[in-house]
Amino acid sequence: MNFYDLNKEERNQLVKKINQDIEVDLKQNNTENILNYFSDEDTYIRKAGYLAIGKIFYGLPQLQAGIFSTLRLLFQSEDELIRQTVINAAGEIGKFHFEKIQDFMDAGLFDNHHRVRNAVIGSIKKMGERNPVLVLDWAKGYLKHSDKEIRREICHGIELRGRTHPQDVLPLLKELEFDETKRVSDTLIHVLGQIAYKRGCLQTVVSHLNTWQNKTLVQKALDEIVDVHNRYKKFSVLTQQEAIDYIDTNYRI
Repeated sequence: MNFYDLNKEERNQLVKKINQDIEVDLKQNNTENILNYFSDEDTYIRKAGYLAIGKIFYGLPQLQAGIFSTLRLLFQSEDELIRQTVINAAGEIGKFHFEKIQDFMDAGLFDNHHRVRNAVIGSIKKMGERNPVLVLDWAKGYLKHSDKEIRREICHGIELRGRTHPQDVLPLLKELEFDETKRVSDTLIHVLGQIAYKRGCLQTVVSHLNTWQNKTLVQKALDEIVDVHNRYKKFSVLTQQEAIDYIDTNYRI
């Protein structure tokens, strides 16, 4: 039975059991329960597993060394679901202790399975919200990497921080303005659109785009920003027409 086949009370009881089972494993230097939850086909079971790791890490400091040992052991698994969940668990720790799990992110970026690499993107997003200085400084080191997928993943990963603090990520995004790989430039344009529709963000984005040299890419980004204000009109501070008027007035061609 899948997680969301259960009613709310049953889900709460299951999450409680997952937390208890994982705690017991860690106290007994065992991995049986953790392996079962980390390899479950149900996304929400795995999520409960990695959230449990984060909760235990902060709630029971005496188990932190064991958590790191367990995560490193499980990251050697041939099962991509286990490796994916390890990265997500490390991301929970990295919200406040990025320096302690940076090696997991470094390794996960180069994993041979997209699920694991996507977990790195998701972890960058959630860590960047809480721990932006260290996370963005780490991300910057990969923006000129020779592997186009690494550049694309980092670009995508810093998006969430940009939605609330565009000034933090725009200098990093600018590093990619002349990237010749379409997959990377398409992601860059997407991210610029995503960080421009919240309160106060369009002004910051347009001001920064005035300093970019790749006018062809900037025009595509502005078109995307205008389109986003229509696609997300229920969530956008400005209407699409107000966004158009602001860009027409403040972007220097």
